[in-house]
Amino acid sequence: MTNTMMPKDKRLLPKEGEEQAALMSWARMQSWRWPELALLFHIPNGGARSKSEAARFKAEGVKAGVPDLFLPVPRGEWHGLFIELKRQAGGRLSDEQKEWIPALQAQGYRVEVCKGWEAAAELLKNYLGPGKANPWD
Repeated sequence: MTNTMMPKDKRLLPKEGEEQAALMSWARMQSWRWPELALLFHIPNGGARSKSEAARFKAEGVKAGVPDLFLPVPRGEWHGLFIELKRQAGGRLSDEQKEWIPALQAQGYRVEVCKGWEAAAELLKNYLGPGKANPWD
């Protein structure tokens, strides 16, 4: 979406969770072309939680700042792809996210921040390569 098409009121834009749901829907529909998309999954680090639930999650290993999505598929020099998905407008990286991104990159993972599901879909297509030909073309 170009800036000229961007709504003036950011409240009209999809929320991050809606962007992520749209991306996962796209991934399911495109898995015939890129079967590896079936391995794409969400890392549930964000969201509002009660204090007891947050403490339980922390004890279980949840860590603030880990990117939203992971595709455990190696390509070229990369061991896999992490995606931090943000809204099309607004949304900033937290201090924890700013620490995780270079740490994951240093371990051989590609990490990208995408504004909107369409940017993330383009990233996934480029990362995975041409994929299977459309049988209807």
